[in-house]
Amino acid sequence: QVQLVESGGGLVQAGGSLRLSCAASGRTFSIYRMGWFRQAPGKEREFVVAINWNNGRTYYADSVKGRFTISRDNAKNTVSLQMNSLKPEDTAVYSCAADVHGGLVSSPSGYDNWGQGTQVTVSS
Repeated sequence: QVQLVESGGGLVQAGGSLRLSCAASGRTFSIYRMGWFRQAPGKEREFVVAINWNNGRTYYADSVKGRFTISRDNAKNTVSLQMNSLKPEDTAVYSCAADVHGGLVSSPSGYDNWGQGTQVTVSS
């Protein structure tokens, strides 16, 4: 089991930036990939970005390419999400997730462990 704790959400104006962090603990040696998903009120959970734990390969949703950047620190067992040029449509609860078996990168079903989520609100 991998435990995940997110931090860094908040309220920001459109065009602003936020940085989210996710700290992993427990069986971190089993992590294959870390991802970020988001869920807005009344909408399904949506893939945002992911990173392979060992080789650092990254995957981005088209809606965030060029604006969001994911990075990892294997020594500290953390993954960060730098969000720039934020838009009101980025408003959602952002959750990090750990995949320990190599599942589908962009599907919530491909991940085994989830954090509690952190709210990101972008005002217009």
